Amino acid sequence: DPCRNFHCKRGKVCHADKQGKPSCICQDPAACPSTKDYERVCGTDNKTYEGTCQLFGTKCQLEGMKMGRQLHLDYMGSCKYIPHCTDYEVHQFPLRMRDWLKNILMQYYERDLDNSGLLTEKQRKKYQFLCCVQVKKIYQNDKRLVAGSHAAELLLHDFEKNYDMYVYPVHWQFHQLDQHPVDRSLTHSELAPLRASLVPMEHCITRFFQDCDGDRDKLLALKEWCHCFGIKE
Repeated sequence: DPCRNFHCKRGKVCHADKQGKPSCICQDPAACPSTKDYERVCGTDNKTYEGTCQLFGTKCQLEGMKMGRQLHLDYMGSCKYIPHCTDYEVHQFPLRMRDWLKNILMQYYERDLDNSGLLTEKQRKKYQFLCCVQVKKIYQNDKRLVAGSHAAELLLHDFEKNYDMYVYPVHWQFHQLDQHPVDRSLTHSELAPLRASLVPMEHCITRFFQDCDGDRDKLLALKEWCHCFGIKE
């Protein structure tokens, strides 16, 4: 099969011509496999798609057109009303986000501890960053604010008192997203996995990232990202 090891970007599929030469062509949205209701996604055109296959196939077919450039994955689930984000809410957003990133790392670390004898070599490489000194120090610190729903005042107080606990989680999330390519800046596509899963729960995330882009170049640099989360230069 000439397409077996031939990679195509999202929205495209491999097609072999009569000579057996593989190439990438746009995915036919109508040919996408059926999905469950919970796999539906909302595009930035405020249209509900049956899944990411249908969304990115549609985007590919609009390639070269303004509609294609503007179409992205907005969030997971069917399109719904997203309330307006106020100045007060966007100011509070990094408080919750910093705490959430720290707790995500702690969950990964605990999982790694619990499954240390069960992980394959490939899985251990995937989670090898969890053994770093910074994460271990945060995990073992008895002053760490445990996961839960906390008032904004408490989150702010904890950040000011235990600032060092939040530096690594903020950097870690940036580098988890900075993959295509690794260039110390995030594109809309690189931010999508984080944004798309959080928009229904955190309606300020879109405005937060827009405001973070200080130079309005549609790229979120590491310096801009850290500044938005209150990390000192």
